[in-house]
This record gives sequence, structure tokens and C-alpha cells, in this order.
Amino acid sequence: MIHVIDTNIISYLLKKDVQVRNRMLDAIEQNYEFAMLPIVYYEITRWLLERKAIQLQNDFNQMCMEMPLAEANKAVWDQAAALYVQARQMGKPIGSDADIIIAAFFLVYDYSLITNNVRHFERIDGLRIINWKSDT
Repeated sequence: MIHVIDTNIISYLLKKDVQVRNRMLDAIEQNYEFAMLPIVYYEITRWLLERKAIQLQNDFNQMCMEMPLAEANKAVWDQAAALYVQARQMGKPIGSDADIIIAAFFLVYDYSLITNNVRHFERIDGLRIINWKSDT
């Protein structure tokens, strides 16, 4: 099983949040496999560039070296489009386009999502969501 860390959890890691850091260490001990989503890479990179956070950029680059980048292939884009339409037809749009693209990766590749933004994804059937910021 491959796990992908959402943008908010990576930002917690970069800010050295103790709870998230401990959960990451536990996951590493349990031999979790991780992948990086291109949209998450983009969101973190733009945030760090805007802040001119050189040390955090270095930390993030190190993190990226340890996670393969998932491929945004046609199946992912088709799934994202289908999720968008399905949510709109049900009258329950899903957060942002980034959230829809993230969800599409999980459905196509059968990943588990580690996020603190459970609300953004809980309406999408078939996602395995893990919240490293909750106490449960």
C-alpha cells in the first residue's frame, strides 16, 4: 500500500509539528511506502518560494528525494473530470480543483491519503483517509 501525504501534512512536517513528526516516524518504522503527487509538489513549492523559505525548501527537496513522483496520466485526468461532474450533479462540489485532482490520484492508483483536511475528501467514496492531526 502506498501512502501520499497531502499538502497540509507536509507543511506540518516542515514546521516540525511534534504530533505529525512522530506519526511519520512510526510510519517509517512500519515500512510505509510513500509517493509524492505532482499537485502537492506544486502547492508546497509555490508556498516556499513565496515565503523565500530557503531552509524549508532544502528540507522539502530532501523529502522529495525519498518519495517517487506519481505520474499524472490520462486515467488520473479522466477520473478528476468524472469526480468534478459527479459532485456538481449531486449539488455537492468538492473543494478546489487541486482537491479533485488529489482524489483522482487516490482512486486511480489505490493510494491512502494522509491529510488533516478530511472534510475536503470525506464525500468521495473509495478513499482511504488517515488523519495524522487527530487524536484517534
